[in-house]
This record gives sequence, structure tokens and C-alpha cells, in this order.
Amino acid sequence: MSEKLNRRDFLRTGSVMATGSLLTEELRAEAWAAPEAQPARATSANDQIQFALIGAGNRGQGIAPIALQVPGVKLVAAADCYDGRLAHCREVWGDSLLTTRDYREILARSDVDAVLVATANHWHMQAAVDAMKAGKDVYLEKPMIHLYSDGPEIIETARQTQRILQVGSQRVSSMIYKKAKQLIAAGAIGQISVINAWWDRNPNYAVMAFDSTIPPDASPETIDWPRFLGSAPQIPFNSEHFFQWQKWKAYGNGVAGDLFVHLFSGTHFITGSHGPTRAVAMGGLRYWKDGRDQPDVLLGLFDYPEGFNLHLRVNFVQGAAENEGFVFTGSEGVLEISGGGVVVRRSPRPMTPDYGISTFAKATQEKFLAEFQKKYPSVHPSGEPAEVEERYAAPSGYNDVYDHFHNFFNVVRSRRPVVEDPVFGFRAAGAALLANVSYEQGKIVQWDPEAMQIR
Repeated sequence: MSEKLNRRDFLRTGSVMATGSLLTEELRAEAWAAPEAQPARATSANDQIQFALIGAGNRGQGIAPIALQVPGVKLVAAADCYDGRLAHCREVWGDSLLTTRDYREILARSDVDAVLVATANHWHMQAAVDAMKAGKDVYLEKPMIHLYSDGPEIIETARQTQRILQVGSQRVSSMIYKKAKQLIAAGAIGQISVINAWWDRNPNYAVMAFDSTIPPDASPETIDWPRFLGSAPQIPFNSEHFFQWQKWKAYGNGVAGDLFVHLFSGTHFITGSHGPTRAVAMGGLRYWKDGRDQPDVLLGLFDYPEGFNLHLRVNFVQGAAENEGFVFTGSEGVLEISGGGVVVRRSPRPMTPDYGISTFAKATQEKFLAEFQKKYPSVHPSGEPAEVEERYAAPSGYNDVYDHFHNFFNVVRSRRPVVEDPVFGFRAAGAALLANVSYEQGKIVQWDPEAMQIR
């Protein structure tokens, strides 16, 4: 596919590479609807959004540069509990950047319009609520919550303050996921029965298993340990807990909060579902027996009221390259999201003239096959029709994180609804954390996706 293909082209035409046609022209018109309109107002020097980074760790410093690619956006401040990260922020973005251990200093500034919250999960709710009450719009990294009680607090604060809060699961803005949503809505694979998604990582690539590097100067002098702990259990200084916080329940939500939540966001966006009604999960610590209290292998099965099941798997003990997959199985075909695009495969029915025909008298077989071919001229009498396939590839170098920030900053200007509001974020994170509840309690867990609470 040409690298010049843009988002509008992709959603309108799909950059289809096919061996057959899955959709009627009427359905294609629906599936290839025009993408969302571009922002009504152009940006300029006096129309600049000034934002701040709260939590300048791996994720925060990793995506802030992508946010800055959006026209009319400037980073003016950063907060983190480790001095070394603040020093690096100044090295990257200049000495004029305000850096502080205390994010409240940032919230007190009148020149900050919005904040990117990329702290450890146990700070998500408090940082977001404080920011909204200070009049700031918020881009809040996933998962939206650390505890179930965080969800209603965030939702209610956004309602009361009328601030923008967008949750940072970028698949909700992805042109690839929009294409999958359009195809499924148009009936490309019929009625969905099962969705399988997985995210496996190699244990030899330690950082992919939450083992972030600990700097040699890590100490109570360079790290504001009491501030980092916040509401977590008060324990003596521990650099491993600070830099590898995702390994402990006190600060993070393990693979469910880090990776399952992406897959739930994608599932809910594509299907339009509000979430499952029950869940069961199992797994364990199979390899990373280093003191962590989060499993390195987790499998979950979820029942949806729309009539399909979702099966998720994360494995940090895979002795091969990182492997991610997302497959929607329907009554008329299969849709797969992988490799920067969407693939739809379908085998026309009936697959065979009739099971057991070989037991009939020869004359009966010949008559049956003749009638069969009149009725199904495209199907070979052997019952082995060629599989129909359509592929949709996104432009080379496409980045859905940029699109998610682009959507957020557009809404900061327009005050229109965001693509992933706190209700959507709570439903995705709440469903993901059911896996942890089921794993820890060893039983099926019931969930009300409308009321967003465990039953």
C-alpha cells in the first residue's frame, strides 16, 4: 500500500487487497463512511494549548513527545518523584520547563490548560480529580482506576467540574479499529460468537515483564518516597517498588490493568458493548518468582450479554518474540487485527453438498449433485471452495497514540465529547480488573456493566 494513503482514504476505501468480495455495495457504503471531520479551527501562536506531564516515567516520557507532534501544543511543566527524571525532562525540553516533585505546584499555574497523568496506577484517581478541580482538562493513562471506588469519584468530578477527561487507551482512536468496527457493523463476519485476544512476551526481555531499570543514584535523597507511596501501605524505601511498581498490587493492577484493559477497550469500541456480565480467570507466577505479587501468566474468560464470549491471555513466559493477536469469530467469517491492519476471511457455505451423500445410490448422488450445482454454482462439488479474503492495511508508520492525542486536544478546544470518556474508561478497566478479583478469589465473578459494579 502507498505510504501516501491518509486516514480518510483508509476508512473510505480500506486499501483493500482481496481475492473476493465480502460486502454488497450497499454495505460497503456504510462500512466506508467518511471519518470524523478535522478540527474547525486552525492553531496559531495565540491559540496554543499548554499542557503539563504528571508522572515522567517510562510511559509519560514515552508518549509526551507524541503529544507534542500535535500542532499548537506546548509542554510547560513536568512532575515526578525522582529527580533524575526531572533532570532528563529539562535536558529534552529545555531549562525553561518547570519541574517539580509536587504536581500541585503545576495545578496552581494559570498557564496550564491540560495535564497528562501517567503516574503509577494508585495515583490515577487523586491526580485526575485534583487536576479537574483546579480547572485543568485531563488525559489520564489507562487503566483509569486502581480500585473500583476510583471510578465513581472520577466520573462525578468530571461531571461537576465540566472538565474534559479522556482515558489513554489509544485503540479507541485507531483507524485500524475504526475499520474493524465498520466492517463488523456492516455484517462482514455475521454474528460474533467468540473473541480471542492475547499478548505474550519473552522473559529474556525483562523490561517487558515490568522489570524497568533502576538507576544507580536511586535513594531517599533523589526520590520523594513518601509522596510516591501516597495512599499505599507505608513501607521503608524500596527502589524496586518505585521503578518496577507494576509488579505489586499496592501500586498497579498487573497484566490485567496494563494489557487486558487495552483488549477490553478494543472489544467494547468495536462491538459497542458496555461489558461482560461474568468472568473467571486463572494463572500464576510461573517464571518471575522475584518477590512480586502479580501473576506473570493470566487467562480470562468473559460472558457478554450480546451473545459472545471473550477469551484473553497474557503470558510473560513465552520463549519467542512478543506476540499480540485479536481475532473476532463470527457466523459468516473471521476478522483479525494484526500487523498494522485488518484481515477478513470467509469460506462460503455450504462447505459440502451434504454430509453422508456417499452412502446413497450412484444415480441419487448424481441427481443430488446436479441440483446442488444449480443452486450453488460458485461452490465446487468437492465441497472445497476457495477461501475469500480481504485485507486492509494502514499507512506505513501509522501511530494511533498520535490520533488519540489529536482527538483529545481537539476536544480541549471544541468542548465536544471525547472519544474515550470516564464512563467508557471505567467500564473497560472495571471489566479488566474482574480477572484479578476472580484469580485472587478462585471463583466466577458477576459484573453489572450498566451500573459498573460487582454483583
